[in-house]
Amino acid sequence: MRRSVVLLGAAGFLVVVVGATVAVSLMPGDETGAAAPIEVSRSVCGNGWTAPRPGSQTLQVRNNAAVTVEVEVIDPATGTVFGELDGVGAGTTRALPVNLGNGGYALRCIPDDGTPFVGATVQVTGGADRPGSAVVPVTNADLLGPLKQYHAYVADGLGTLAGQTAALKRSVHSGNRESSRRDWLTAHLTYERLGAAYDAFGDSDGAINGTTDGLPGGAADPGFTGFHRLENGLWHNESLGSLAPVADQLDADVSALKTAFADAQIDQNDLGLRAHEIMENTLQAELTGRTDYGSGSSLATAGANVTGTRAVLDVLRPLLATRFPGLKDLDAWLDRTERDLKAVEGSSLAELAQPQRERVNADVSELTERLAPIAAIAEPRRVS
Repeated sequence: MRRSVVLLGAAGFLVVVVGATVAVSLMPGDETGAAAPIEVSRSVCGNGWTAPRPGSQTLQVRNNAAVTVEVEVIDPATGTVFGELDGVGAGTTRALPVNLGNGGYALRCIPDDGTPFVGATVQVTGGADRPGSAVVPVTNADLLGPLKQYHAYVADGLGTLAGQTAALKRSVHSGNRESSRRDWLTAHLTYERLGAAYDAFGDSDGAINGTTDGLPGGAADPGFTGFHRLENGLWHNESLGSLAPVADQLDADVSALKTAFADAQIDQNDLGLRAHEIMENTLQAELTGRTDYGSGSSLATAGANVTGTRAVLDVLRPLLATRFPGLKDLDAWLDRTERDLKAVEGSSLAELAQPQRERVNADVSELTERLAPIAAIAEPRRVS
């Protein structure tokens, strides 16, 4: 999915996706201009853009290159981005809505498999002050530290998880259902706190935490394994003897993942993306009960997902502090959501009173919206 930021002045950030293209607009109420297209290619970036007017307008950008080109409107002095088009196809013309305040601007062109370069600077005068919500790009180098920190967080969590699934296996083999249920919940919540690394886990994630979605045999399908398969059996009175092989396989899969993850790499796009997607998935799966196979632990899982989201934001915080004016409000919503989920800890969705259910749903919905800009802000960009 193509992403970009729609910046709404002092009101903050809002990510808007239209089909496969996301446009960047700095103020509401853009007016579509009828100017001739601005030309870009492998050697020219902004030909024909000589006297831009101030205010809201829509630039028409034509790519004359034989390759796809990403185009950004930047402040050439600081590199801050005021608008972008991701993936302008060869020979096509695309609309780029912007709001231009007084100051210098240039286009930065990034051809596929080419080196980014910046066109001539143009000056805007006679308008309002420049909007203060443009974003300094995050580069691959900027993300090296956060990725290293998050890798260490996940590796530590997998070490803890391996001990917990070993304890779970012992409980199942001992024939103690209540102990097995407690150990299951402890281990499952640990796994759920590692949400931004699931892509790096590869097929292991499906084996460890997959559901019955897409399985023709449902809960009886041989492809249904891991935590939820064990949950289904523990809470539906399946004999512990028949569940022992499931627990054995879960423990083996976790141990194998722990070993393999030492050499795994987390994609640089994943940190920003998962910051939003963890809570989006919580809203769609946990708070609807779709992933509850009998334990009634959806609210506890939602709480673990908040913790996992906080872990992602903590490693990104140095980058967000100067780029995201909504960070303080986002932290407040994280605290509120965590507090309200803590208040219903130990309850199932069915046990919540309607006001409690509505409050939790509202918390997670609002938190999900406030996390949406992180993906675009933290997306690594080539600037040289």
